[in-house]
Amino acid sequence: MKINAKKTLLLIIDVQNDFCPGGALAVNKGDEVAAPLNDLSRALVSKGGRAAATQDWHPEDHISFASSHNGKNPNDIIDTPLVKGQALWPNHCVQGTSGADFHNDLDLKPVSVVIRKGFRRELDSYSAFFENDRKTATGLDGFLRALDMKTVVIGGIATDYCVFYSAMDCKREGFNTIIASDAVRAVGYPEGSEEKAVSAMKREGIQFSSSQMLLDALL
Repeated sequence: MKINAKKTLLLIIDVQNDFCPGGALAVNKGDEVAAPLNDLSRALVSKGGRAAATQDWHPEDHISFASSHNGKNPNDIIDTPLVKGQALWPNHCVQGTSGADFHNDLDLKPVSVVIRKGFRRELDSYSAFFENDRKTATGLDGFLRALDMKTVVIGGIATDYCVFYSAMDCKREGFNTIIASDAVRAVGYPEGSEEKAVSAMKREGIQFSSSQMLLDALL
């Protein structure tokens, strides 16, 4: 495998305090993705590529929070005016709070753009490309095309949610899509969600590679 760095973007998904150990919606060992992502972003940018990061950025009364619905609990599923089958979560990544901040271990210096998602009260967003109505675009597609990017390497949190939806949309939008396999961590809920997500991504032709193999492949 060879990767043209100048045509490649590293997409860092939601490496935020609330998704890391001690956070409101902590993913087991979520903080461990920072080191391999730092290595990739520094190497890629040094060779003329780009790095971007997404940031969950919710208002405090966001529709995906169980606390916004009387009698509802985290992990309940509801239909909203814009989305059928919306999962409810604990309050997390509230705008302007420390939980919404990127984890301190993540080096943001190579990152040239931050895409904030889920900032509309009535609409959640898992994908870096589209919000959960599957119609409202974030603008990432246009950014990639303006830079003539061909390959997107994805890592971050969580394999079975925001990484999954981002990767699937990335592939559908026509980009060569690679998951940095040691730079992702999963929620693992419901049981088997990680395995289901990985299988679905592989069926769509999304590649999986270790960060070291990706570093070795950069041209």
